[in-house]
Amino acid sequence: MAGAALLLLGLFLSLGVWQIERLAWKQDLIARVDARLEADPVAAPLPAAWDDITRDSDEYRKITAQGRFDHTHEVQVQAVTELGAGYWVVTPLVTTDATYLVNRGFVPTELRDPANRPNGQVAGQVTVTGLLRMSEPDGAFLRSNDPANNRWYSRDVAAIAADQGLATAPFFIDADDAPNAGGYPIGGLTIVAFRNSHLSYALTWFALAVGVLAAAFFVWRHERK
Repeated sequence: MAGAALLLLGLFLSLGVWQIERLAWKQDLIARVDARLEADPVAAPLPAAWDDITRDSDEYRKITAQGRFDHTHEVQVQAVTELGAGYWVVTPLVTTDATYLVNRGFVPTELRDPANRPNGQVAGQVTVTGLLRMSEPDGAFLRSNDPANNRWYSRDVAAIAADQGLATAPFFIDADDAPNAGGYPIGGLTIVAFRNSHLSYALTWFALAVGVLAAAFFVWRHERK
């Protein structure tokens, strides 16, 4: 009995400490992302820097790039937003040095076809400012991307680039809320939120450890009688 109690006590305490460590990591991540969101935009990373880009060090960094949209390789990715269900419009931005996939923003289902929003198919040189976002591989929950049938459920940069025959940056740019001609796509809908339940988990594990101690003490007193 004592051995089992010690084993459970050690397990619960270890899990509680691990959650405290995770809490510190999450708080640091949130602070770093907040700093990136408040910073001025910088030039989009060039190909020489792409291999060094990571989620922890770069995601949600404000970046900017100048080039021309290649609307012939636009894809639409299914989305559910605060504006309802519809699609993200993902379009290659061709610059002097590289090509970047840009999530230009949201369109409702009836505007999925670019022919229904011709004013938004901007021609000529443009400047895009937005957030650096890491690729979303494989698709959504229980839904795999289906390039052959032009059904996209996540912004999988590598898959979209391969399907369109493009060489692009390994990340995409989430465009800001600068208005587009004709009103669509609508950018600036990025939700930056991190679930942070580590403290409650830690307290739960520590409470279980206290419970083990209390139970062991109760058994010990009962056996002494």
